[in-house]
Amino acid sequence: MNILIIHTAFIGDIALSTPFVRAVSDKYPDADLYYLTTPAGAALLQNNPLIKEIIVFDKKGKDKGLKGFFKTAKLLRKYKFHTVFILHRYLRSSFLGYFSGAKERIGFDVASGSFLYTKKIKYRKDLHEIDRLLKFVDGETGKYKVEIYPSDINVGNIDAIWQKHGIKDQKIVAVAPGSKWFTKMWPKEYFDELINKLNGLKNVKIILVGGKEDKEIELKNESKAIDLRGATSLSDLAEILKRSDVLVTNDSSPIHIGSAFEKPFIAAIFGPTVKEFGFTPSNKKNTVIEIEGLECRPCGIHGHDKCPLGHFKCMREILPEKVFEIVADKLEIKLDNTLKNPEE
Repeated sequence: MNILIIHTAFIGDIALSTPFVRAVSDKYPDADLYYLTTPAGAALLQNNPLIKEIIVFDKKGKDKGLKGFFKTAKLLRKYKFHTVFILHRYLRSSFLGYFSGAKERIGFDVASGSFLYTKKIKYRKDLHEIDRLLKFVDGETGKYKVEIYPSDINVGNIDAIWQKHGIKDQKIVAVAPGSKWFTKMWPKEYFDELINKLNGLKNVKIILVGGKEDKEIELKNESKAIDLRGATSLSDLAEILKRSDVLVTNDSSPIHIGSAFEKPFIAAIFGPTVKEFGFTPSNKKNTVIEIEGLECRPCGIHGHDKCPLGHFKCMREILPEKVFEIVADKLEIKLDNTLKNPEE
């Protein structure tokens, strides 16, 4: 039996779907699993041993528009899928599931185009995203985790970076300052101050991570860190986070990529969004840093180009000192006797 999973959302969403991939494989051990996603999603899913083939749907590039849609739909029909799980709640994904020709089409009841499904799953706002997706196959809560598989090439790439920068036994703090939405980004001057404070600690290396677009975030203290923004693939990033002791990140995809690994403590900074949306770090070692009690939170499920009320308290009231203390504590560093020369 051929089974298709459709998910063309953001990178973090794709990472959070990997426990579902494992649950589907457990429920249908003799089936071949296929996954349709974006080019970025495909890069993250590569090397997953449970997926027979990743079908790339470049919805913003070569497959954009009706011509690309129907070309992809025609391709899907060739696989003769028996079942398609439509995890993305948007109309285009619903129609792709329908035109795939699959006899069984399963998706969320709140999805656009849900009338095209043969079975609808209740969308549970009270659950973490992983557990929401597991409802598709009655997967056991807590049994499955995010799975990302850096290759030997990725390991070699990061080994070379470690050697270049003399990283051996130092503590690693990965810092991810970016996001698709402005209001989900902790102020860049706060990241600057955090980097400066971390740079004052002995035996600590700071690594800036993110995509090419994150290079546009101008940080005065970026020279005090190893700046790898835009210089690594998603699988390289996974290998970096696998080796990191702490990850400081906004409510963005590095949270979920880092959650695939046991080592990193994830300090996730939440401003306009809240934990109740179900997109918190899923590994056991984490904390969500937020300002509780603000009446304006949440102001949306994603974020905005600017604070709707103009004050941006949800981020500006999370001070660098607080984040620094959390990181230092998790590094098990006593601040009174491990600072470098203050003039350094």
